[in-house]
Amino acid sequence: MNRAPSVFLVDDDRDLRKAMQQTLELAGFTVSPFASAAEALAKLDPGFEGVVISDIRMPGMDGLAFFRRIAALDADLPVILVTGHGDIPMAVQAIQDGVYDFIAKPFAADRLVQSARRAEEKRRLVTENRALRQAAEAASESLPLIGQTQVMERLRQTLRHIADTDVDVLVAGETGSGKEVVATLLHQWSRRRSGNFVALNCGALPETVIESELFGHEPGAFTGAVKKRIGRIEHASGGTLFLDEIEAMPPATQVKMLRVLEAREITPLGTNIVRPVDIRVVAAAKIDLGDPAERGDFREDLYYRLNVVTLSIPPLRERRDDIPLLFSHFLKRASERFGRDVPEISASTRDHLMSHAWPGNVRELSHFAERVALGVEANPGKPAASPAAPSRCTLPERLERYEADILKEALTAHRGDVRETLLALGIPRKTFYDKLQRHGINRADYVGRGAAEES
Repeated sequence: MNRAPSVFLVDDDRDLRKAMQQTLELAGFTVSPFASAAEALAKLDPGFEGVVISDIRMPGMDGLAFFRRIAALDADLPVILVTGHGDIPMAVQAIQDGVYDFIAKPFAADRLVQSARRAEEKRRLVTENRALRQAAEAASESLPLIGQTQVMERLRQTLRHIADTDVDVLVAGETGSGKEVVATLLHQWSRRRSGNFVALNCGALPETVIESELFGHEPGAFTGAVKKRIGRIEHASGGTLFLDEIEAMPPATQVKMLRVLEAREITPLGTNIVRPVDIRVVAAAKIDLGDPAERGDFREDLYYRLNVVTLSIPPLRERRDDIPLLFSHFLKRASERFGRDVPEISASTRDHLMSHAWPGNVRELSHFAERVALGVEANPGKPAASPAAPSRCTLPERLERYEADILKEALTAHRGDVRETLLALGIPRKTFYDKLQRHGINRADYVGRGAAEES
């Protein structure tokens, strides 16, 4: 059910204010009357979805000063000014400054209502567009590149910084650390997002097939090639080509790939016709290609050609403070997918989260969350040894880490609801916020859908 359009009505004349309020309410508006601009400003915020109607000649802050304050708060909030002085130059100047409408007294009731309706329609479109933009940003941000540690903050900042530069990028990280997520974000945050994002795992294809997959082929190029095929590189033209496990690319294909990177052109199998391509290449490797011992038969010149910008994704064991937040995200997503309520996190699960080595990184953590959501991981078992063993920490460090875990667990359980979290922890509000600040915890990261925000 749609809410009635809202109006903030400001006029120091009590009788006229009541008359205008009655007119607008009869027309279907919800009216909040105020005797002064200062009173209205105290209640106004950028999220207000309605319209402001104000007299100009008022003691204290007049209507024009009130409009300027509103414009500073939200330039898209429609303001209708009313005056009994018929000041035409003032009206012209006000409209030029951004006032939505200017009504001179005396005026017909229909004149006020029609102006308010047009202003409300404009405001509704503005708020709807804002909501759509926020939803699009949320969809982009919903990819699991989640974390509040400094290393993840820097990684997100770097991605934002280089996304539109069109440079080729080499992503280094262990299996399951999120290399394809990084590549996807580079594509979505760039001007190439309207083009194709094409991914190819170089380690999943045999040597006899990979060249056809990458470069395409013409009919008769080889036995079984009965029709033309557009290769992955050409299909990615205008967009982004993601080459995962590039260290597994055969040497002969590496030579051709080097040519693609240098000239931005391809020659499909079975033809001598050269085709230009407009691509950005994001390559990923789970080994250190800069180390000759690990690089093996991977071409050094191809490595240096790819190594314009290198991004390293840290393994989970090196950012343990992100594990509870990541697990909460995956658990909520899995519960929604399986149609189950989000389960409470048991003590054994919490201990497993913080002590397990997570060799499979984010992918392993996601699968673990799915098992917990399904109720088949009631006892995670004895935790594996961790490189950052608790015994290496001092007692104060252990207590600090334990306190931070308790705060995160409570926020996760109550989806960021401040009141519920305070009741569960049994601590004062100020102490709660002091501890959040000390541990670098952002409450907004835990606010779930439907959770009550602090008033």
